[in-house]
Amino acid sequence: MKKYTKIIALLTVMVFVLSAALTGCGGSKTSENTSSGQTEQKKEPVELVVWSHLTDPEIAKVQEIANKWAEQTGNKVKVLADQSDFQAFSTAAQSGKGPDIMFGLPHDNLGTFQKAGLLAEVPEGVINKDDYVPMSINAVSYDGKMYAIPISMETYALFYNTEKVKTPPATLDDLIKLGKEVGFQYDVNNFYFSFAFISAYGGYVFKDTGGGLDPNDIGLNNDGAKKGLELIKDFVTKYKFMPADINGDMAKGNFQSGKTGLYISGPWDVDGFKKANVPFKVAPLPQVDGKPMPSFAGVQAAFVSANSKHQQEAWDLMKYLAENTGLPLFETGNRIPALKSLLDNPEVKNNEILNAFAEQATHAIPMPNIPQMAAVWTPAGNALQLITSGKVPVDKAADDMVNQIKQGIATQQ
Repeated sequence: MKKYTKIIALLTVMVFVLSAALTGCGGSKTSENTSSGQTEQKKEPVELVVWSHLTDPEIAKVQEIANKWAEQTGNKVKVLADQSDFQAFSTAAQSGKGPDIMFGLPHDNLGTFQKAGLLAEVPEGVINKDDYVPMSINAVSYDGKMYAIPISMETYALFYNTEKVKTPPATLDDLIKLGKEVGFQYDVNNFYFSFAFISAYGGYVFKDTGGGLDPNDIGLNNDGAKKGLELIKDFVTKYKFMPADINGDMAKGNFQSGKTGLYISGPWDVDGFKKANVPFKVAPLPQVDGKPMPSFAGVQAAFVSANSKHQQEAWDLMKYLAENTGLPLFETGNRIPALKSLLDNPEVKNNEILNAFAEQATHAIPMPNIPQMAAVWTPAGNALQLITSGKVPVDKAADDMVNQIKQGIATQQ
């Protein structure tokens, strides 16, 4: 009897131990996850702040898309109009009060932000570079590294009045011939627009070394650049297409009123012409010597602040916005998507006007994003005014421009 009693007692102990062990396993199923014996606490929700450089309707659309990410992740997002000022962002970021993300900023600001240590490098896996128009990736890269994600891109092209022009000019000779017949104008003293005619013959701002831009190699007074500047001078002094003191508003107004049939500008003018019932279409810039004319391109970029306390969440949101804002911004603000797949989207492909800008963008050169570019705009604009007014010969104006740019860069340093 004692023998059986001992056996029963032993079985009772074993059942108790096994029961306790099972209870312990079941009790470990909490709201926490376990991995390798370590307890991983569930992260608290965070609130991300996004400053956007876009228009109010576009900002509202970005907020709407960001809200979907917030719902999926349990976080919060505020999308606000940015301060449009480097110093404001720099001060806010360094004090810990700046945004986590800047969204829609013109890419040529990146060099200044990077030099100040305000940009977080884009981590591997956030985007696939091959999914984007190559020009847009170059625009957000600095010293061979990506510091932002391209969201959309813009450039200028040739508007033509369809009642005056049945077939847009395919070559520079065609442009000049048609210009004599129907009128051709643009903001000729604006370096942003006139750069296309300079680059068409081999002029450049800073030499692209393949790994970055060399600010010590300026190509605005080489033979090609001077040939382009001579052509720009001819537009005013030889062909009399436009007066030397023309500005963007004058050129736009003359096209809108029907006084001229050809006009160079960007997608920002499209809605205004539609509302004014202007009969127009848009074509890529004409070819020069059988090659596309490279215009300047701007890329609306987005980056994560190096000072953000929520890097992981910020990049997760950034990835979501990059994947989901392209088409809505095309619909809301005529922004040309930087993603190749969206350029093939029927909604984009079938938009004849904006598709022309998209085609021109594939031939475009991104505006230099290094800080030294700030020393270019004023000397270049002044040189154009002196050339178109006939006050200074092209050779001297070009050489003086480059010397002034070099002096400006030296002052920066």
